[in-house]
Amino acid sequence: MPNNIQLDSNGNLRHFLTVEGLKRQTLTDILDLAESFATVDAQSVKKVPLLRGKTIANLFFESSTRTRTTFELAAKRLSADVLNINIQTSATSKGESLLDMLHNLEAMHCDMFVVRHADSGAAHFIARHVAPHVSVVNAGDGRHAHPTQGMLDMFTIRRHKGPDFGALRVAIVGDIMHSRVARSQIHALNILGVGELRAVAPKTLVPPEAGALGVHVFHDMARGLKDVDVVIMLRLQRERMQGALIPSGSEFYQLYGLDANMLAHARPDVIVMHPGPINRGIEIDSAVADGEQSVILEQVSNGIAVRMAVMSMCLGRAPDAGEGA
Repeated sequence: MPNNIQLDSNGNLRHFLTVEGLKRQTLTDILDLAESFATVDAQSVKKVPLLRGKTIANLFFESSTRTRTTFELAAKRLSADVLNINIQTSATSKGESLLDMLHNLEAMHCDMFVVRHADSGAAHFIARHVAPHVSVVNAGDGRHAHPTQGMLDMFTIRRHKGPDFGALRVAIVGDIMHSRVARSQIHALNILGVGELRAVAPKTLVPPEAGALGVHVFHDMARGLKDVDVVIMLRLQRERMQGALIPSGSEFYQLYGLDANMLAHARPDVIVMHPGPINRGIEIDSAVADGEQSVILEQVSNGIAVRMAVMSMCLGRAPDAGEGA
């Protein structure tokens, strides 16, 4: 029996809380299934019946636009019923505990909770206390993990660079210390066998465990971007910083901002990614963010297909051969 809380007794995905600890085949299955869902938006009726009769509750204790919206669209594309719980006006604002709220939602026959929370480990805590029929998907918890964002980034890379991650050199640039997205990207890239993974940031924004994760650390932007195939930019997460870790946004941009001159150090066919929200003129120049090498808006679109794949796998409804997407 698997000891990973994310897997059921047969080794199938029940929760999706983190990429860490999952096998390469599981990640590949998510990417392959997402590929089958990517064509749904081109259909006249943008729905498949896989989760008809299922109820999915979005519990976002942190503000979000792209993540919450794409999760909602993904659930609706799968024909599920969706509850968007307004946490600010829910009974938790009256003192109800988190577990009591969850148990009440379970009593309403919800099948999945999509959880975004400011506290690291919140999704794991919820997964340990839900009823056996309920799945939990982590939509971002503190500085810990954002696994569906990590997977939609892998999906975007694979669509542009092919399935052989071993041939790729990838650079993650910016506030790696406070980024749950970066942690999920690093785990996913390592599991998928990336050729070389680089972290490019000032010393104050690189986590001490980066080297142990097989990441090559660069503090010089030009050297860090030399001959890379993929550049993933991250925003400065000031809301999670304690103390003055950088002098100013303008100085950070001078040293670590991505403009056309800096991007020229990468390979000619490099793709530029960013999980959003973008801070133009702080971590990336508008000409690059909107340029021909940018796949940032594709990441948003790809999020729907990847989240459809994760939801259907967790609820045991991946398409059969004759049921295709």
